[in-house]
Amino acid sequence: MIAPDLPGRIVVFGDVIDDIVVVPRMPVRSDTDTPASIRHRAGGSAANVAAWLGSLGAPVDFVGTVGRDDVERHTALLASAGVLARVDGHPTLPTGTIVVIVDGERRAMLTERGANSRLDPRRVTGDLLAAAGVLHLTGYSIIDSPDRGALDELVRRAARGSVAVSVDPASAGFIADFGARRFLDLIAGATLVFPNLEEGRALTGETDPRAIAEALGARFPVVALTLGPAGAVVVQDGSRPIVIDAVPSLIVDPTGAGDAFCAGFLAAWNRDPNGVAAARAGVRVAAAAVASIGARPAGALRPAG
Repeated sequence: MIAPDLPGRIVVFGDVIDDIVVVPRMPVRSDTDTPASIRHRAGGSAANVAAWLGSLGAPVDFVGTVGRDDVERHTALLASAGVLARVDGHPTLPTGTIVVIVDGERRAMLTERGANSRLDPRRVTGDLLAAAGVLHLTGYSIIDSPDRGALDELVRRAARGSVAVSVDPASAGFIADFGARRFLDLIAGATLVFPNLEEGRALTGETDPRAIAEALGARFPVVALTLGPAGAVVVQDGSRPIVIDAVPSLIVDPTGAGDAFCAGFLAAWNRDPNGVAAARAGVRVAAAAVASIGARPAGALRPAG
């Protein structure tokens, strides 16, 4: 009897962040104290995706860079979520840090990229790609890459190995500063793209979610446009846009909801490349993410499928 093929591993390459999540208990007052809940949490879009994937039982490797003194801590945190973490330490730059100020369903983020700006695409080795089904990247890593040629070569190496490339654009502000056309050219080889609504608007110039999904669907085989409490819109292989309703959830902190959606989608898609079914898995995981403070899972979850 021939054993069925197992899904390839999901290799996540990108940012690791220390989040400082601030939830004010009243409107913020200038030049005096404002009572707030303040929590320190591990974050970073790519590392969050890896942690959610691990919590779902997906086979996942993570490649990232932190400050030298934080290697052991971040490696252990990712390992506790089921991630095979390959974290190295920069000798002078600190671990990236974001102060997240939460206001209901909206957030303001003050960002220091730190060691993330020195991510080396060559650390995704041939052995890692040989075992992979998906390579997941974030826009932060693409825009910040100190060696654009090495990043392009990483995408080409993935394509030569029949590894699907997944991209979360990650920041509408960074895309606007960098240039939408330039960014789209850099990710031209991607199979799966996961923008949120503001990123989709920045990338296409469209405002309507269906129009955004169609415009990106003309460029990429699979597009899942996330809409927060309104769910998601999916286009696969040029099909008409399909709306996926969100799963109702008490919103405590929306930080990392998009990362959780990506993880739920990729975990399901890696087993069965059906974009609609994968998006339904994604919204279930996103609903779990917004129900607690921080961008990472609190514990192991059931597989999203």
